[in-house]
Amino acid sequence: MTRRPFPATIAARLAPAALLMLLTSGCVSLAPDYNRPALPVPATYAPDDSGAATATAAADIAWQAYFPDPVLQGLIATALDNNRDLRNALLRVEEARALYGIQRADQFPTVGVQAEGARSRVPGDLNLTGQPQVSSQYQVGLGMASWELDFWGRVRNLKDAALQNYLASDAAARAATLSLIAEVADSYLSLRELDERLALTRETIASREASLRIFRRRYEVGAISKLDLTQVETLWQQAKALGADLEQSRAAQAHALELLLGAPLDLPKLPPRLDDNAVMRDLPPGLPSALLVNRPDIVAAEHRLKASNANIGAARAAFLPSITLTGAFGTASAELDGLFSGGSRAWNFAPSISLPIFDAGRRGATVDLAEARRDQAVATYEQTIQTAFKDVSDALSARRWLAEQVEVLRATVAAQSERARLAQLRYDHGASPYLEVLDAQRDLLAAQQKLAQTRRALLSSRVRLYAALGGGTQAAAQARAAAGPQDASPR
Repeated sequence: MTRRPFPATIAARLAPAALLMLLTSGCVSLAPDYNRPALPVPATYAPDDSGAATATAAADIAWQAYFPDPVLQGLIATALDNNRDLRNALLRVEEARALYGIQRADQFPTVGVQAEGARSRVPGDLNLTGQPQVSSQYQVGLGMASWELDFWGRVRNLKDAALQNYLASDAAARAATLSLIAEVADSYLSLRELDERLALTRETIASREASLRIFRRRYEVGAISKLDLTQVETLWQQAKALGADLEQSRAAQAHALELLLGAPLDLPKLPPRLDDNAVMRDLPPGLPSALLVNRPDIVAAEHRLKASNANIGAARAAFLPSITLTGAFGTASAELDGLFSGGSRAWNFAPSISLPIFDAGRRGATVDLAEARRDQAVATYEQTIQTAFKDVSDALSARRWLAEQVEVLRATVAAQSERARLAQLRYDHGASPYLEVLDAQRDLLAAQQKLAQTRRALLSSRVRLYAALGGGTQAAAQARAAAGPQDASPR
């Protein structure tokens, strides 16, 4: 019985399918299995705000809803459009996306069209005929550059690492967005606090200047002593000094806010008193485990950890053979018009395999480096969680104790106002020296200034709590999903 030769056309048709089966069945990954590290913080916050559990979670509240002040909303929108640090963060996302695209392309062969034409003349004394010869060669075809067969998952792990780095940069941009929103809100509240303190100080300066004119006239007619006049003048000078200091602080705060906005600050005329309802009052802290999905900086740290895990697999694959394919298929002829005639088909196929035998420990050190970077990423991830836990705990305690301080200071201002009124009455009736009035008015102004500062600090603690809990992250994700992939706006 004679064996029939296997037809070349059937072999050519089955070769791609066989290669595909080989690639899909033989590719393995040497990266270690990823396991999320245990939560390195307590399971609940202290004190536990379980009473606010029915309120809307911070991650579900968009910043437009949390900050109802229209002026503040306009400032935040301006900062999101113009802040240069945020712009750089978004550009780093585009950079990481491009790097991921480059790494992903390594999984596929690079195929190109190539065309060559050459003519050459050989002198007669360099060939056997003794006559000069002119020869031509023309070639057109498809060529495949060196393509690595990813049996050990090296290329795939590098692609996975690039993908995780891209996702980490995207999460870092969202963290920068949230941080910018909180910074703009806090800077705006600080500016409004200084406006209120300046308004109080200007009223005090005007009142004391009027008193100084009265006392100067009374001194001129001999109704009071020089000591009383100098005491009144001292009060006036102290108020003027405080006013100058507050003016300088307000200018610096306005400059800081302008830097955050990335654009000139153009505020409308605002009431002098700071609005205690500029931000929401209640936010439930939830559980620390919720931070793992709501805090974009924690999400970014985990993506970097996954990237370092994939890099270990790529480093381990270097110990195994590397197989690459190079080939081309087309037509070739000595005459240009014979390129596409019968019998002009040309092809070449050049597989290669390589395995370093001695590299002085380079590959082992590469694996050690990848594992050390993975351990660093674990430590960074855990530290990020601990920092987030501290941020929430600090904001919760500040919200609780600053609210109590505000109530105490309001009572203090009321008491100091009554004290100043009674001291003035006693002085007017000659029952006490003016020094008593001096002390009472000085203490009243200090209490008013302290109350304005503490009220602003309470509002800032609510801003910090919103940011610490990953405020608006889920709302922003839902908005991006609804808008579609073309909307890359951080808002």
